[in-house]
Amino acid sequence: MSTSPKRRGKVEKHNKWGYIFLIPFVVVYVIFQLIPLISTIYNSFYENYRSGLVQVGPNFVGLDNYKELFAGGYFWLYLRNTLIMWVLGFVPQIIVSLILGAWFSDMRLNLKCSRFFKTVIYLPNLIMASAFSMLFFALFADTGPVNAMLTHAGVISEAYSFLSHKWSARGLVAFMNFLMWFGNTTILLMAGMMGIDPSLFEAAEVDGATSTQVFWQITMPLLRPIMVYVLVTSLIGGLQMFDVPQILTNGTGQPTQTTMTLIMYLNKHLFSKNYGMGGALSVVMFIITGILSLIVFKAFAQKKEA
Repeated sequence: MSTSPKRRGKVEKHNKWGYIFLIPFVVVYVIFQLIPLISTIYNSFYENYRSGLVQVGPNFVGLDNYKELFAGGYFWLYLRNTLIMWVLGFVPQIIVSLILGAWFSDMRLNLKCSRFFKTVIYLPNLIMASAFSMLFFALFADTGPVNAMLTHAGVISEAYSFLSHKWSARGLVAFMNFLMWFGNTTILLMAGMMGIDPSLFEAAEVDGATSTQVFWQITMPLLRPIMVYVLVTSLIGGLQMFDVPQILTNGTGQPTQTTMTLIMYLNKHLFSKNYGMGGALSVVMFIITGILSLIVFKAFAQKKEA
């Protein structure tokens, strides 16, 4: 059945308004994302830095910046640091968020003051990372209250330098990221759980399924889209980890650069006005982020098909 010319004209007229409303988004995207992306890729092929008061470049050097980036081995070290601290923070984050989400979304429990506790859980997400870092720097300093309590309790005989040992420093960074983001993850997972049809849980209860079986056989499979979103966004945020380790270690990545992240490394190039190396590092990070995100999508898609 063909559409009349008059009706087709009305449809086209309404479609025009849809494109008009998209203009602000397109303008913002082009100015703040597309142009900087193209500029970053462009700069990655040029030698462009400042040596003292002398500006060197921009001179076209091809792939030399990328070769120099991988030559010293620092890139892989900082990538490993970043992924280790992200995993240390994300694993407990997703476990705690799943438990809290299942707890708060279970209507059978009829929890008291649930709104208050949901607010308290989300509050750390509103605190600036710089404030968190300064707080933990003071708490876990050699003369801080944590060392004082452990010493008085007889757990340790002398003050333990948390920021001078590799795994304690990484653990602090991971713990801070966990505290800041588990509330946001809990809200997302809880929203996904509350969107599941209650009749599925009722049918499972009638069939005699236990709470554990309901969680793994019903809740988790139906939460897969939210889990993919949480995992990908957390992965992207983890690769962009900067403010917590930067402030906690004063930008040094100590001890022995085991808490130095890729964005901290990028910041050193940008601070020294080395736009060529900064552009090369940004492009490589963009590619790595895309590859890891694709792996996550493929892994969940294969699991779904199986």
